[in-house]
Amino acid sequence: MRITVSVKTGRKESRIEILSENSFSVWVKEKPQGGKANYAVREALADHFNIPKSRVTLISGETSKTKLFEIS
Repeated sequence: MRITVSVKTGRKESRIEILSENSFSVWVKEKPQGGKANYAVREALADHFNIPKSRVTLISGETSKTKLFEIS
């Protein structure tokens, strides 16, 4: 399954908001430096879907606020 994620970085708390079946908004505490925010989003998605982080792959949008992830 592929999902679109809108990322908000540098927030006071981490959370996930479901916008539609394949669209999410994710808030993370980390700043977008050195891939820290991408890693935090990956962890948050893995926790949300209750799967290992290895099953969450960033497909596109590494430096964008809108990202495409694949959940396998």
